Amino acid sequence: MRPTIFLHFLVGILVSLSAFCIINAEDPYLYYTWTVTYGLVSPLGIPQKGILINGQFPGPTIEAVTNDNIIVNVINKLDEPFLITWNGIKQRKTTWQDGVLGTNCPIPPNTNWTYKFQAKDQIGTFNYFPSTKLHRAVGGFGGFNIAQRSVIAVPYPIPAGEFTLLVSDWYKNSHKVLQQTLDSGKTLPLPDGLLINGHHKSAIFTGEKGKTYKFRVSNVGIATSINFRIQGHTMTLVEVEGAHTLQEVYESLDVHPGQSVAVLVTLHGSLKDYFIIASSRFTKPILATTGYLRYAGSNTPASGPLPIGPTYHIHWSMKQARTIRLNLTANAARPNPQGSFHYGTIPIVRRLVLANTAAKIGGKLRYAVNKISYVDPETPLKLADWLNIPGVFNLGTIKDTPTPGPAVFGASVVGTTLHDFVEIVFQNTEPTLQSWHLDGYSFYVVGYGSGNWTPDMRRRYNLVDAVSRHTVQVYPTGWSAVLVSLDNKGMWNLRSAIWSRRYLGQQLYVRVWNNEHSLFTETDMPLNALLCGKAKH
Repeated sequence: MRPTIFLHFLVGILVSLSAFCIINAEDPYLYYTWTVTYGLVSPLGIPQKGILINGQFPGPTIEAVTNDNIIVNVINKLDEPFLITWNGIKQRKTTWQDGVLGTNCPIPPNTNWTYKFQAKDQIGTFNYFPSTKLHRAVGGFGGFNIAQRSVIAVPYPIPAGEFTLLVSDWYKNSHKVLQQTLDSGKTLPLPDGLLINGHHKSAIFTGEKGKTYKFRVSNVGIATSINFRIQGHTMTLVEVEGAHTLQEVYESLDVHPGQSVAVLVTLHGSLKDYFIIASSRFTKPILATTGYLRYAGSNTPASGPLPIGPTYHIHWSMKQARTIRLNLTANAARPNPQGSFHYGTIPIVRRLVLANTAAKIGGKLRYAVNKISYVDPETPLKLADWLNIPGVFNLGTIKDTPTPGPAVFGASVVGTTLHDFVEIVFQNTEPTLQSWHLDGYSFYVVGYGSGNWTPDMRRRYNLVDAVSRHTVQVYPTGWSAVLVSLDNKGMWNLRSAIWSRRYLGQQLYVRVWNNEHSLFTETDMPLNALLCGKAKH
């Protein structure tokens, strides 16, 4: 074979191999078919109607790896429209898959809809739950864990195993009765109890003596902050909602509504069972539930007094929150260190001060943000924006700062530009704890404080190693401040994680936009998108 012919032959082989590698380099796909039904559950000993996924309560846990593609076909067998949202999954470029009424038409009864999204550049402990009405109060929730790719190191020894713990509050009343209570203008009563993985006092987690295990703990309740602890064992915090943290050791941890943590626990005790405790924070009376950490081979039941946890103690909780900080030298989903993004040096281009208030509108209780009590339009905001449908929302409805005057109904949308760097201050004007969540993003929690926020408070911000997370607590009559880089185009729900407050208006949307139509920043409307309201015509 002549040299030139051989060279062309070799180049052809290399091109073919390159094409083969590109074709086969697509990230893996995980396929699920979930049938959502009612079913009898008895977590507090009384049979009641719960929401099951494939007959399971809680629903199945999704175990993914960074960049996996997730395909979930949801079949709605309930008697009401239904959606699932993916709490903490950033939906990079796919706001269409977020599963809230501002982005999606709900799935009608006896029909199905398929979610298609990617766990793009994420690791960590997350969850999913119904976003429609009060459905999540009676089930439909589950864990969503994203592991590192094998080529990415983790900043701690690989544990011997993992446990997913979903802590929730629970009512003996049905979700429809709870909804009727809110619709009548009344507040919900204190929940009737707490659960761990759908059980009140019977969840068991078994490990071998001398080994270390990762506990992924999520608060999937609709109202109640919890304190989590394990009898006779300390916990090393390693991750919060997708961010690796400094590895501080705790005897107990507060986890507020919508939040998730991951801790390492070494089984160094005697061969027996130990209590796992979740108790309520800031409630009277205190609610509590127990599970069990069982050493393999144990024949000795858990005994002795339960370890005491904090009850009200607001200052204790705030001090602990300030100890949760970012591990700057560790990586997360990518190989570059988390500290390589110097958020504290980036100029702020927009400041929002969002004050929550309880109000009466038409004689009934509502919750408002900067005087606007949110009401979902019949047409999802994202569909109206994409299809240029007028009369659905107005970017001037909500103001950047609180103003005096009575609360009114509205569809609040804050308009921002892609890549804006924004400061958000959550001002709590009420004597109860608030919990705020932002879809599509993680933000840096740079400060907590008591009383009213003022610009002078910025001198107290942590501009070096603040933790990055998607849900932040705001202490009674206090404030919390976050910084966020708006690099994910779409329409994103900023909401109270306390579900009765969200249902009655404590939410809004952040429109992150530019005038460039590019698949590099946002996917087109999916072909299977459901149409409703004005979009239907």
